[in-house]
Amino acid sequence: MNALRFMKLSEKQKRFFLANEAIALGYGGVQKVHEISGMSKTTIIKAKKEINNADIDVTDSRIRKSGGGRKKEVDKNPKIKEEILKVVDSKTYGNPEKPLYYTINSLRKIANELAKKEIIVSRNIVGTILEEEGYTLQQNQKNLQVGSPHPDRNEQFEFINTTATEFLRLNEPVISIDCKKKELVGNFKNDGKTYNKKATPIQVLDHDFIIDDLGRVAPYGVYDINQNEGFVNLGISSETAEFAVESISRWWLTVGKKTYPNAGKIYITGDGGGSNGYRNRLFKLELQEFANQSGLTVHMSHFPRGTSKWNKIEHKLFCYISSNWKGIPLINVETIINLIGSTTTTNGLKVICVKDDNKYEIGKKVSDEDFAKINIKGNDKFPQWNYVISPKE
Repeated sequence: MNALRFMKLSEKQKRFFLANEAIALGYGGVQKVHEISGMSKTTIIKAKKEINNADIDVTDSRIRKSGGGRKKEVDKNPKIKEEILKVVDSKTYGNPEKPLYYTINSLRKIANELAKKEIIVSRNIVGTILEEEGYTLQQNQKNLQVGSPHPDRNEQFEFINTTATEFLRLNEPVISIDCKKKELVGNFKNDGKTYNKKATPIQVLDHDFIIDDLGRVAPYGVYDINQNEGFVNLGISSETAEFAVESISRWWLTVGKKTYPNAGKIYITGDGGGSNGYRNRLFKLELQEFANQSGLTVHMSHFPRGTSKWNKIEHKLFCYISSNWKGIPLINVETIINLIGSTTTTNGLKVICVKDDNKYEIGKKVSDEDFAKINIKGNDKFPQWNYVISPKE
């Protein structure tokens, strides 16, 4: 073999080639090969033993044995990944309903934040872990949004994050609420694809007109952040404030009360508009009723306008429900309940779905007299978005 071809060999290939030459030369072969090649005699002798060992695959292209090499930094200290995700969690932007996340923090800034906690890692390690977790580093920090961002948006985000962290530390329930978009019930096309025999797609109706006997459903969700558990109250009537709080109450009686038997308060985060909007007087009146019945002091925070996708339930529950039923016609309510209830993730998400047969009246008004009876107190920080409703004695 000429020198050029020899230099193109991997470390392992060179070792085995020279060991073969030493074997061919017989007695004194190791010394001669060592003198010609400069390779260590110990390495040549070891390679001879590997060749003679029937358990060694000399054709294996790996240079080291399986599992060889230095351990990854994250394997030596599993806390690294946890701390990196904590840093980026409150800084995550983009559309959280997608499986890909975007972070505004640079690798250097994240590494510096970890250094404050006496966790020393390189930017490369930070980048590798974020990539494994589905993050990409983005240069642009502005987000596309209808209208201009609310000037207090980021401060409200920080308030929500700080409050939720404190509640979780005390093992008090923290839930994220919202109503998923209404779905037509019937044999209609549902976006996505499923595996079927070739040229035998599922046949569905060619027009999406509401079927009177089936109607629409409104999946109102409650996501327990600490337990990674979802609860969906499937309404067949209107999406109202009564429906929203009924969904919270059903979650509490079905799951929450058992999970948090010693709870004295609850933290709820939701959108700024809709059935659970911060201007919705009926929503607050119904929360008072929930507080009275449950005995819980309700701490409520709303996300500013245009930021509903930052609500945890959007990218911790609803996106997985959509993924679970993609390509499957929602032919009846029972099918929808089964599809929602069977939603799981590799991170252990569990979902309970129940049907709500109640009829909810649209346009209910709350008089000033009734509203004044609500035991509500606005927080010093943005009281229109953050308030506490205590049970009445």
